[in-house]
Amino acid sequence: MCIRILIFAVLILKNKNTMEDKIESLFNDIDSMDADKFVSYLDDNVTFTFGNAPTVNGKEATRQMVDGFFKSIKGISHKKIRMWEHPDSIIYQGTSSYTRHDGSELTVPFLNVFILKGEKIIDYKIYIDLSQLYLPETV
Repeated sequence: MCIRILIFAVLILKNKNTMEDKIESLFNDIDSMDADKFVSYLDDNVTFTFGNAPTVNGKEATRQMVDGFFKSIKGISHKKIRMWEHPDSIIYQGTSSYTRHDGSELTVPFLNVFILKGEKIIDYKIYIDLSQLYLPETV
């Protein structure tokens, strides 16, 4: 009996899809620069704020904004520093590395705040300074 319970517990833990796993998957999909995959994590009534850009409301408006941003760069990658998980929210700190179309790169720190509605993000805020992203690289 004890062995069956232990095996069952191991199987549950092995197949457990934690919120941290989902957030890591979100960032992998962002790094693939696929706006449709990105919005699959969002509630239909999401509020999305990206840096100092105007806030957009709704999944489709967010998809259009993010798709436009992805087209303005050649590549993106994220590195996690730390994550805080709360019952209805997540705070995620990291660095974003952007590759411009000319091949130059910029890495900046960011902090995201996700407010959750079930397993979807209803309010998505990105605190980041992208003021240098579209400037020519200086030596």
